Amino acid sequence: MLTDAPPRKLNLAGFRESDRRTALDLPDDGRLPGIAKSIESAMKAEAIASVRRACADFLKDVSPFYGVPDCSVRVLAARPLRVHEHWKTELFGDYDPEVMLIRVWMRTAVRKEVSAFGAILSTLCHEFCHHLDYKKFAFAGSRHTRGFYERAVLHHHARGSPPKRLFWVPMPGGRWRIDWQKTNRGAS
Repeated sequence: MLTDAPPRKLNLAGFRESDRRTALDLPDDGRLPGIAKSIESAMKAEAIASVRRACADFLKDVSPFYGVPDCSVRVLAARPLRVHEHWKTELFGDYDPEVMLIRVWMRTAVRKEVSAFGAILSTLCHEFCHHLDYKKFAFAGSRHTRGFYERAVLHHHARGSPPKRLFWVPMPGGRWRIDWQKTNRGAS
């Protein structure tokens, strides 16, 4: 994962605030893992309507905890694939702040196979964190900052898996990337 480049002047303060804000409170009532299991079951059954309902239940549960308005979710079939001369990319999900809509894709782009449960839950939580940036933290835009990725621990909480400490490597242009070898080893 690579962070966005800092904006030149406009919205720089919001970008820096997003980069500094690394913590996210997590609900402790124990309901999210149960809802996450229903997403997993619906994915195994390849039932797109059931996946959508379970994702909607997840969002309806977490929105009041964070004090943000509910957002809608669409679960779509195969991920869009963008192919260029030297690279290709798949879109896992997106968030439209104007209509408060999260879209996630349930199938892989090339083989059209059902995605791994972890991929869709992580994507759902990632896009919900964009919703939080707009509606709770009032950042002018939602950028992929180090703070954004640090705050995106909601999926670990819902899965019952321990979050990893992220180790960052500076890149040209004020960007950062995660050092996955260090992160996966848990090295300091």
